[in-house]
Amino acid sequence: MCGIVGAIAGRNISAILLEGLKRLEYRGYDSAGMAVLNSQTGQLDHLKRVGKVAQLDAALTGSPLPGYLGIAHTRWATHGKPEQRNAHPHLSADRIAVVHNGIIENHTALKAELVADGYQFLSDTDTEVVTHLIYREVMAGKSLEVALKESLKRLDGAYALAVIDQQQPDLLLATRMGSPLVIGVGVEENFIASDPLALLQVTDRFIYLEEGDVAAITRSDIKVESLAGEPVTREVQRFEHGHDAADKGLYRHYMLKEIYEQPDVIARVLEGRIHQGHVLEQVFGSGASELFDQVKMVQIVACGTSYNAGVVARYWIEKLVGIPCMVEVASEFRYRKTVCMPGTLFITISQSGETADTLSALREAKEQSYLGFLSICNVAGSSLVRESDLAIMTNAGPEIGVASTKAFTSQLVVLMLTTLVLARRYGFDDEQEIVAQLEQLIGLTEQVLALDPQIQKMAEHFVDKHHALFLGRGTIYPVAVEGALKLKEISYIHAEAYPAGELKHGPLALVDEDMPVVAIAPNNSLLEKLQANLEEVRARGGKLFLFADSKAQVKPGNDLELITLPDVPTVMAPIIYSIPLQLLAYYVACLKGTDVDQPRNLAKSVTVE
Repeated sequence: MCGIVGAIAGRNISAILLEGLKRLEYRGYDSAGMAVLNSQTGQLDHLKRVGKVAQLDAALTGSPLPGYLGIAHTRWATHGKPEQRNAHPHLSADRIAVVHNGIIENHTALKAELVADGYQFLSDTDTEVVTHLIYREVMAGKSLEVALKESLKRLDGAYALAVIDQQQPDLLLATRMGSPLVIGVGVEENFIASDPLALLQVTDRFIYLEEGDVAAITRSDIKVESLAGEPVTREVQRFEHGHDAADKGLYRHYMLKEIYEQPDVIARVLEGRIHQGHVLEQVFGSGASELFDQVKMVQIVACGTSYNAGVVARYWIEKLVGIPCMVEVASEFRYRKTVCMPGTLFITISQSGETADTLSALREAKEQSYLGFLSICNVAGSSLVRESDLAIMTNAGPEIGVASTKAFTSQLVVLMLTTLVLARRYGFDDEQEIVAQLEQLIGLTEQVLALDPQIQKMAEHFVDKHHALFLGRGTIYPVAVEGALKLKEISYIHAEAYPAGELKHGPLALVDEDMPVVAIAPNNSLLEKLQANLEEVRARGGKLFLFADSKAQVKPGNDLELITLPDVPTVMAPIIYSIPLQLLAYYVACLKGTDVDQPRNLAKSVTVE
């Protein structure tokens, strides 16, 4: 959730830190701060502000922090209210400065110990404990590196930490356990960040730290060791996306840009993964074929939008493969007694690959007898990818808008590829037909995006509404859930989704002229059933907003607003029908004047429990 940026260089790094924080705003935060070793006075200066990075930027105009070594942070409150004293960095004796992502679970006991030693706490955070622990070790005569390692041995929980010392102007320390951290490699200068996006203005070469790594970084050298002090080698990787990947371009918001990127994203997902009408199994990783040969059941674990993608996949796997598939929210899976059936493939789905609940669920599952572990992810160097047996990238590129769009469609395409490689083992002989339909998705997506003006017009009906119902059946039900999620995330309208057949079992009581009902009606075997459900709404004075296939033969009326989509192959309908729902949510949010890219209370990468 929080964001870390750090730098050590032969030039003033204050502007670099600030720009890095701006590029991390998508993660969600409530305060921002910076600590820099002042190149003029030799003092460790710091500045913090509650609110947006723009507040910190304005403060720096009046109180600049010039220096060659510094760390910066955007905080999302976990311990202590969003107040200036709780913002990072945290200092001890104006000598040691620390920024931290994650949660120190035993901070209460450590704080009591430090208070007994005479340390005064100025914040309510768990992070300040780490700052004082390191300072205490330094004052005991230990080097900064040893002091950090000794302090880490006392910590329970998850962390990514950056540490600087006022008396060591040539050293930046970084470590991670459960929260992501990368090193940006420059020429006679080096950087750290929670996400490579923060540093693309200065480098495109990165070292992805792994669990337990401790890095000592100078202008000219990077040394990585384990907590036990053993040297480890971490490969320098070039970031694969262009420098403009994090720019809005001509679009008003990142979300709209990312919605319109979906034809290109689908093309990237398929590129190099299909040959002569068949999915190439090698793209899942070494040993994939041998593992897939043994799969008798699938368990999918994910959160939020990724969970909704998993539910769609359950329909696909059980229909096309013919084996059981279970889907569970990661935060529930990790805290209950589960039963692992023989031959079960464990699949995790995450945009960032650092989602705390999903990562913890994977680690819990590894203690059981699952057949193997496959991650579907957008970040190649992420923890989820590194800790899985197999991995396949969604190739969506950076997604800055908190409300996921292109990540969802790319996950669905990858899940269909996964379904096909499993299905061929169970006598499924229509793979070439499905692959051909996947290749048609690019053109179909472009046709749906051309409906933008009609969807903008439809959005006007929702501006004064406080609630909405979304309806779908079969594979379209989880798409309805995703559509409701998008609307509530960015417009703050309370929206819920139901299987259309459940209307008469309760939700129908909510239907009146003030309750817009959004229905998704592709031309599939459930169309007649859905149309009967829609008549139930109309008979009770409800206003319907329908996205329907051109063959559905539905006519608009005073109580029905209709947008007709192109004819879509049934199995591809979840991918195509998700796009107009994204646009609907976007334009409703724009009309209501909410913060589309950074909705309140939410963060892009949920790296805490």
